[in-house]
Amino acid sequence: MVHMLNSNTFWFWISRLGESPIVLPIAFALVLVFMAFEAHRVVRFWALALGLAIGVTSASKIAFLGWGLGIASLDFTGFSGHAMLSAAIYPVLGHAFARRRQASTGWWGAAMGLALAALIAVSRVTTHAHSVSETVLGFFLGCLVSACAMGFRAPAHLRIPRWAWLTAAAWLAAMPFVSLSFNTHQTVIKVALALSQRQHPYQRSDLHRLVPASVQPLHGQEVVFLGH
Repeated sequence: MVHMLNSNTFWFWISRLGESPIVLPIAFALVLVFMAFEAHRVVRFWALALGLAIGVTSASKIAFLGWGLGIASLDFTGFSGHAMLSAAIYPVLGHAFARRRQASTGWWGAAMGLALAALIAVSRVTTHAHSVSETVLGFFLGCLVSACAMGFRAPAHLRIPRWAWLTAAAWLAAMPFVSLSFNTHQTVIKVALALSQRQHPYQRSDLHRLVPASVQPLHGQEVVFLGH
C-alpha cells in the first residue's frame, strides 16, 4: 500500500478525476436531477457559485499566462482548477447519492466526496502540476461552492435511483482511462495570448526570475488549467 501511494502512476490517475471534461458532466447531471426533484434553490445558488468560481480560476490563469501576474513569494500563478472543481462537485455528488436510503446519511456522503477532492488536491502537488498555495486556495474556493448547495435543505423526497448511481460510478471508473480530445489547457493559453497579444505564455520560471534564490519555483513546470 505504501509503495502504491508513492507511485507517480497512482497520483496521475487520481489527478485525472479532477479534469473538467470528467467532473463538469457530473455537475450538469446533478443540476438536472435537482431540477427534476424541484430543488430549484439548490440549483440556482450552486450553479451561480460554480460559474463564478470557474470564472475566477480561469481569470487567475489568464492573468499569469498573458501578463505574468502572480505572487512569487507564494509560488502562486493561479487557482488549481482540479482542486477547485473537485471540492465544488464531489461533496455535492456524495451528499445527493448518500440520501438514497435516508436523508440523514447525506452528510456522510458529502464527507466522502470531500475526502476524494482532498486526495485529488494532494495529487496536484505530488505530480508537480501546482504549488501548495495554488492547490490549497483552489480547494477552499471549491469548498465554498459546494457549501452553497448544501447550505439549503434538499427536498425530503430526493431519492436518486440506483441506475443513476451505477451510471455515475461507471463514468468515474472508466473516464480516467479514456484519452480526451478536448484540451482546456491549450484553450485557455490561446485565450490568454489573444487577449495579451503575446506570442508565448509566461511560465513559472518567469515569476521567479527576479526573486531571491530562497524562493524556489515548482520544478520549472508550466501552469496547468482546468482539466490539465
